[in-house]
Amino acid sequence: MSVPAFPESAADRGGDFGGVVPVTGMARLAGVCDGLIVDQWGVLHDGTHAYPGAVACLERLRAAGKRIVVLSNSGKREAENVRLLARMGFDATLFDRVISAGENTRHAIQARADAFHRSLGRRCFAFTRDKDRSLLENIGLELVERVEDADFVAVIGIDSPRRGLPDYEPELRAAATRRLPMICANPDIVRVAAEGTIDAPGALARRYEALGGNVFYHGKPYPAIYASCLEALDRCAPRRVLAIGDSIEHDVLGATRAGIRSVFVAGGIHAGDLDITRGELPAPAAWRKFAAAAIASPDYLLPAFIW
Repeated sequence: MSVPAFPESAADRGGDFGGVVPVTGMARLAGVCDGLIVDQWGVLHDGTHAYPGAVACLERLRAAGKRIVVLSNSGKREAENVRLLARMGFDATLFDRVISAGENTRHAIQARADAFHRSLGRRCFAFTRDKDRSLLENIGLELVERVEDADFVAVIGIDSPRRGLPDYEPELRAAATRRLPMICANPDIVRVAAEGTIDAPGALARRYEALGGNVFYHGKPYPAIYASCLEALDRCAPRRVLAIGDSIEHDVLGATRAGIRSVFVAGGIHAGDLDITRGELPAPAAWRKFAAAAIASPDYLLPAFIW
């Protein structure tokens, strides 16, 4: 099946997959985009190793003249994400920018341009991974060690799998009792790791909301971060941009809200739901069942980020 140029009609789409076009690799899509917004975990790597074919796919896309932004809900800053990618074989020449929810959070706390961020105060208790609070350093905050001493709480990491969500309950309840506002620098609920899917920082924020807490989220699927991506793509027309990710709730929904077409990597965090492994496309019936309950629908299905 050939992949239609933008814009395609509903009749051009693959009916077996309920209106979503399945493709075997990015070579089938290179002709219909000028820029790409590419997720990290679950698409390019598992946090430790690059997925087979991912580096080569970026190389082919760059050779074809595509502008590429890596968009991550990582709570870390851009330079740290660039170093992480480099350690796994992704040279910095393979993309134009790495835009992270963490960087977006840091800028918002500094700027305090809206009522929520102006209300935060200066004393912050941070949920972190490996006690790394560098995202919040040198921006005028006092980083405190106890929830009881904080004006607000920030989620910038989670120590999963060493600590599970129930281990954080006392701290979350203490913050909720004091009605402290929370800022979340990574909305991901789960992430792909070498050992499988594990809790991501957004799980803490979701639990805090369930306890009655007020949370402000930075990153996918919220529109502001996509505006940053389009700016970094040298203002490519949104209709000539593809967003590639493995999360319906973050990558696909975020792209949809931003008016950008999406490519869903089926063998990522939803592989178990689709009864497949990485590198496979789901059966049409399995996809239709999954899609019927999904919050958003992609334009294309991809087994893995390969050429």
